Amino acid sequence: MPVSIDFAHITFAEPEFLWLLGGPAVLFVLWIRRLTYRRRDLRLFARQRTLPVTERYAPLGDLPFWLCLIVSSAILVGAIARPRGPATAVRQGGIDLVILQDGSASMRVKDVAGDRWQRSIRFLRTLGDAIRWNDDRVALALFAHIAAPQIRLTRDPNTFFFFLDHLDQAPPFRIDDATTWDTNLELGIYWGLRLIERDEERHGKDSNAKMFVMLSDGESWSGEVAKSLKLAAARNIPLYVVGVGSLSGGALPVFRNEKGEIVIDPEVPATSRLDRVGLQRIALAGGGQYFEIDRESDRRIANSIVDAGRKRAPSLGAVEEAEELYWRFLAAAALFPLLGLLFLRDRPELWIQAVGAVTILVGVYAILR
Repeated sequence: MPVSIDFAHITFAEPEFLWLLGGPAVLFVLWIRRLTYRRRDLRLFARQRTLPVTERYAPLGDLPFWLCLIVSSAILVGAIARPRGPATAVRQGGIDLVILQDGSASMRVKDVAGDRWQRSIRFLRTLGDAIRWNDDRVALALFAHIAAPQIRLTRDPNTFFFFLDHLDQAPPFRIDDATTWDTNLELGIYWGLRLIERDEERHGKDSNAKMFVMLSDGESWSGEVAKSLKLAAARNIPLYVVGVGSLSGGALPVFRNEKGEIVIDPEVPATSRLDRVGLQRIALAGGGQYFEIDRESDRRIANSIVDAGRKRAPSLGAVEEAEELYWRFLAAAALFPLLGLLFLRDRPELWIQAVGAVTILVGVYAILR
């Protein structure tokens, strides 16, 4: 949210501390007096001393350093009074993030840390930390052969993280169900659209930018993917794909029938590999982008997805608000003494100021720690 601050109309939340400005004011008067004496002494030296070469004197000497300290102390008093500046902020719309999480049998393959499901859940935690829960909303739907919506669009982070806490070990689809061994992307996107439509029926349309984020290994697609992507494109909802797994793959879990006997289907491969090319093709057709876990950090992937949504979010116009200027005043108060050091010429004075600065920094660090 870009902010423009009107420094000409600064107010103070605790103006009772402004009386402390009397101290810097007295010091400034003494500084003016010292400057007057110096100018007078320089004129006397110029008239009374006769030398074969022209003698040069610094017009201000080390007085600019002390002026900087006086200004710094005045700014510190202003910081204590809690300054606030009227600001005009351009409010940006939020994003509606619909997560489509693959819960098929291949997501239990252990070719990544834990397994693919557990790895994707860890990424979703990072994604949840990357969004703004005051404007952004998140929904979640799981899919294998069937789809199972889990969370409607919500601004409540507790709902989202509650799901992650209770399903972080394995997906809710049973490994012994035949439907778990299929991945129906078409149905997953369809239910993602239904979550958005259902929210609009209950709460009306909002200005948030809509986007799908699908986590999958791309194994054993079924359904008319092109048809579902066309429906999403008609609603101007891009599909961002996050691949989970490795190209080398891993062994699929075993399938048991109702009697507990292991069933071997010759048409089902014994291993599962990340279908990078297929997922890239889907992301391209969905108007989004393809990412892959462990090729980039989770934080970078999450921020890239959220930033892409921010760029699509509309501007909601300018709003007036009060911007806290406390830390800006502190930064300015620290800058002036550093600027004043440029005017010190005596090495002992430089060492004294350096030791004082280090002592202050250590004290501030001890207070803020």
